[in-house]
Amino acid sequence: MKKSNLYRAALFFLLPAVCTSYAFSPTGLPPNTIPLSQMMRELSAQPGFTDAMLAELSHASRAGALLTPALLDTMRKLILGRDWQGLDAFPGWTMPTINRSVAAGEHLLPSPAKPTSQQLAPYIDLGPYALEKSATEDLDLPSNRPALDPQSLTTTLGYGVTRGDGPDPRLAPLHSESARLAEVLNRLSIGTLEGAQPFTVTLAHRAATTPDQLIANLITAGDNITVADARYFANFGHFHSNGRDVMMPFMINTQVLVPAAHFWQRRHPLLEPVAHAEYEFIITNPNDPARNADVTYYFGIDGKAEFRTNDQLNQPWVMGRHAHEYRGADAIEVARLSGLSVLLYAHEHLDHPDLPFGGYYALGVCQDTIAAIERKNDRRHHALPHHPRHVAAH
Repeated sequence: MKKSNLYRAALFFLLPAVCTSYAFSPTGLPPNTIPLSQMMRELSAQPGFTDAMLAELSHASRAGALLTPALLDTMRKLILGRDWQGLDAFPGWTMPTINRSVAAGEHLLPSPAKPTSQQLAPYIDLGPYALEKSATEDLDLPSNRPALDPQSLTTTLGYGVTRGDGPDPRLAPLHSESARLAEVLNRLSIGTLEGAQPFTVTLAHRAATTPDQLIANLITAGDNITVADARYFANFGHFHSNGRDVMMPFMINTQVLVPAAHFWQRRHPLLEPVAHAEYEFIITNPNDPARNADVTYYFGIDGKAEFRTNDQLNQPWVMGRHAHEYRGADAIEVARLSGLSVLLYAHEHLDHPDLPFGGYYALGVCQDTIAAIERKNDRRHHALPHHPRHVAAH
């Protein structure tokens, strides 16, 4: 099997283990939630709405599934044919079908000898910390990043439909500090790229030049740090219709036949909802709440493998749980491996800048690096302690 296909296959093999089970049917929905088919029953006849919705879906949504042109065409046919049952099982494709749909147009180009911030900009957020300039950031000083703008998180499509879940009231106030910390961790992660100038982060007179050193310094300075292996069902829509959440999972046909309820019925293939995995770095300081932050690391459908802010709501149906929680030396090790993953993907993006979808699918999916780090930790500790904790729906 090709390396890229192995990456994509992880999307399938990890599905059953990633999240708690959930009934994706109209009878098993959380309150104030409707399936995609109901929204389209109500609005598909409205002039221009279907085209507007599909155009919106051509843009990546956070923690979701990237809709390729072939997938968008499939959805359009289901809507125009009023195949509502098929729409709720969307796309129902097998992994070989998805592999063929995303492989089209893959080609590789050599990377420049010395990368620049401009060349990396589509793949990683560095904030003001240019790769070509040496700098020192002092975390003892307050962050100068702006507060979260709620208006930037939602898009209005008309007919009472919006896309975007808005700010999380618990985490949005931390946005300024979280944004700085995410950019700092990203810049530290790629500090060994050719041509990168020295970058140092200081805190309480201690210097850090790598992500794990920074996490260690935060712990020494009195911060409580938890790194959660967080897992959710992927939401490729993030739509709301007249105040109701729209449930839009991305279903994969496992090709495993499920026994029928009655002997006269035909067996049908098991559909699994795609899951999303990420590391959530939760930083709290009991003596200085202004330094509280919450950032995540994952390779996203936007093509970025990076540390990010974590301050938007999730719809209740995506559920979510902490499969593991790491503290102390274990949290430092996860930070080290996450930083190396950022560096690895930066090299891959520079080597192959013209991969479609920012390299998502071709270079892997969100679960790959999380699974690799979890496997590494399991081997290092033989049996890391598990701390299962269900995440309250935001």
